[in-house]
Amino acid sequence: MAQYVVATVEEIPPGERKIVEVAGRSIGIFNLGGEFFALRNRCPHQGGPLCSGTVGGLIVASSPGAYEYSRAGEIIRCPWHGWEFDIRTGQSWFDPRHVRVRRYDVSIQGQPPAAEALPEDASEQPAYLAETYAVTVQQQHVVVDVPI
Repeated sequence: MAQYVVATVEEIPPGERKIVEVAGRSIGIFNLGGEFFALRNRCPHQGGPLCSGTVGGLIVASSPGAYEYSRAGEIIRCPWHGWEFDIRTGQSWFDPRHVRVRRYDVSIQGQPPAAEALPEDASEQPAYLAETYAVTVQQQHVVVDVPI
């Protein structure tokens, strides 16, 4: 595992992102309310620049005409075909029973990992996951851990 300093904390204010090149990979670093997350800037669908897409939330409907907006600023939508991914986990909201891609844990130094473990039953595991990378904050610098 290699560590790369990619920004200072001030360079990525809450609600913002920065796309960097690390070890030959394009990676998006996101600040969600002071927590940092990193996703590979490549949509698993057709390789689109995932991290340059629109950031939003989820719309949930409990019944026809009853809508609720949640998780504001935590969902990234690929600009090519609109596939949506959870910035915190890399999980896709599309076709969760058939296909998966590699996922990496994301954490902040000095805190327990924020991501929950995936279910053991493969039929319940999410289908598509954007690659994520470990992120730590060291002396006010954002650091990404990338496997070599």
